[in-house]
Amino acid sequence: MIRKGDWEQALMRHVSACERTPFAYGEHDCTMFAAGAVLAMTGHDPMAEFRGRYRSMASSVRALREIGAGTLEATLDGKFPQRPIAFARRGDLALHDGSVGVVMGATALFVGEEDGAAGLVRVDRVAWQKVWAVG
Repeated sequence: MIRKGDWEQALMRHVSACERTPFAYGEHDCTMFAAGAVLAMTGHDPMAEFRGRYRSMASSVRALREIGAGTLEATLDGKFPQRPIAFARRGDLALHDGSVGVVMGATALFVGEEDGAAGLVRVDRVAWQKVWAVG
């Protein structure tokens, strides 16, 4: 998977579109946000087989067991190469507390809520557990 020439602009359009979107399983959760970023940057949807397959936590767990590798982390391990956290690049994917986010530099964006506002929240690099390289 290779990033398109305009990947940075495509990533920023995706982030802007998701900035204040409330959490919704299967539509705007950590997995769909991160997969949408990869799709925007590369034209490849790494989680296409999951779209439309879950609408709750229970059905997301079931989908990960049935069509993934058992967990979100294991599923992403099978789709992307790991990169040392210190060498994460903008657009890579980061793991934090079982969720996947998109690296934007020294922080990564995750779907969540902050100060009562739904949308994307920043998590500092020191809190990430793993990084996967995109392109």
